[in-house]
Amino acid sequence: MKIIIAKLARLGLMVAMLFPLACEDLEESPDFITQDSFFTTAEQLELGVNAVYDGIGAGQDWFNHFYNRYVFECRVGYQVGWEKGPLDFQNGNVDPGDEYIATYWRISYENINRANAVIERADELKEEGAPNTQLIDRVKAEAMFLRAFYYYNLVRYFDDVPVTTQQTISDQDFPSNENGKRLALDLMQGDLAAVASILPEAYTGDDLGRATTWAAQALLMKVYLLDEKWNEARTTAEAIVSSGSFDLFEDFAHNFAVEHENSGERIFEAQVSAEANAEENNNHHAHFVPGDMPNEIGGVGWHWLNGTQAFRMKYDDNDKRIPGTFLESYPSTRPPLNSAGDHPVVRWSADASYNLSRFGGMVSADADPNNPDELVYSSGWVAKWVEVGITAFEFTERNIVYLRYADVLLGHSEAANESGTGDAYFGINAVRQRAGLEPLSGLSQSDLRDAIVNERVLEFAFEQETYPELKRKSTFGGEQDYLGDYIQEFIDTYDVDRVLSPQDYVLPIPLNETLGNPNVTQSSAY
Repeated sequence: MKIIIAKLARLGLMVAMLFPLACEDLEESPDFITQDSFFTTAEQLELGVNAVYDGIGAGQDWFNHFYNRYVFECRVGYQVGWEKGPLDFQNGNVDPGDEYIATYWRISYENINRANAVIERADELKEEGAPNTQLIDRVKAEAMFLRAFYYYNLVRYFDDVPVTTQQTISDQDFPSNENGKRLALDLMQGDLAAVASILPEAYTGDDLGRATTWAAQALLMKVYLLDEKWNEARTTAEAIVSSGSFDLFEDFAHNFAVEHENSGERIFEAQVSAEANAEENNNHHAHFVPGDMPNEIGGVGWHWLNGTQAFRMKYDDNDKRIPGTFLESYPSTRPPLNSAGDHPVVRWSADASYNLSRFGGMVSADADPNNPDELVYSSGWVAKWVEVGITAFEFTERNIVYLRYADVLLGHSEAANESGTGDAYFGINAVRQRAGLEPLSGLSQSDLRDAIVNERVLEFAFEQETYPELKRKSTFGGEQDYLGDYIQEFIDTYDVDRVLSPQDYVLPIPLNETLGNPNVTQSSAY
């Protein structure tokens, strides 16, 4: 599937871009590929949906779908960075003109438009009596899943977004965002429930990585949680659990290892491969790699993002997720070479000094390379996206994981706890057992809610899930404000010049959208 998504998607992308083009005004018959002349078979339509997959991976934009989300994540303050984007978000300086928001919005709607085009053309091909209707149906279902995926990740950040199920060809087609969150929730729930019965349980060969019925059901469960439909979320999670198709990896780090991609508890992931396509902007390694790791083992990139020392210390010392989440040690170029001529190995320490400056969490530049007690650092360098051993950041092969079985388990606990039905401890205790932590029992509904939120943060740290999930569970100034608590803790711990505000709970609609689409209204927070 890496070859299909990461390589052939280039062709699919080029062809999909033809969808918004019209030839009605041409008097001559064009002799080049158009929407009508190319998408005449199920196999050609499949190339179109490959282009829609392309948008969730590294893609052609440096500010790609994943990159922009980890800039947004800095708003919480547990993850920080030194580039202008992360700095603006961690300091609360976000406005409608932000370039990361604008690019994320564009990528999302470009691919929603492509998905709409594939869906429309699939219906036309069936009406025309095209052969291989089974493939046409599957490709249409994939496009519907991907459209829901993009809408879900727009609603989580922006709330009321424009919703359309038709190709946007002219300015007469611009949708409104009035009641957009409700419209998106209804559309996603209907589409995902429908495609879950069409998409296969698994793929083989080059098709590995495409959306399965389990991906559709896992995303549907998350949509139900967002809509606070607790019983529906619980029963959907139970269907996935009872299928017996998934189990947690014994080793948490396998969720991000190249050798375990598209397997185990990994339900849906974007296919990333420098080997298959060197033109992709595979930049997640570049931004999470330690700033003083030697180049010859992978220390190549910008080193802009890491976890704070305070966040790293939230993990229990015995938590088995730590080695898969954080780099606990690595060779460093920051001290001079030791007497043997090797790069000294530095290790993380809760006692090392830390501040928010660019080098404030690294090992001291004047540390004695022969004294292990001085070779300590305090930054929470991220292991999930750093591939030690590559010689250039763009050579990473690590896929971007979007849906995991642990998400289903924690979603089940949340839904059971909020609905008062089912075993609310089943999911969270399975996740905790894998982490080597004691099981929970006998908590009040409120205390268990707190525990589930905390477990989700620790389980999915640096997977760009924390900000939207804390946002989902919070109300500014309300009794339940997990997001506000996290941001305020960051402000207080590191004396950040920032005041908690309603703008922290929603991203602004991009300026170019509100200027170009008269049917869109900016969030009231801005």
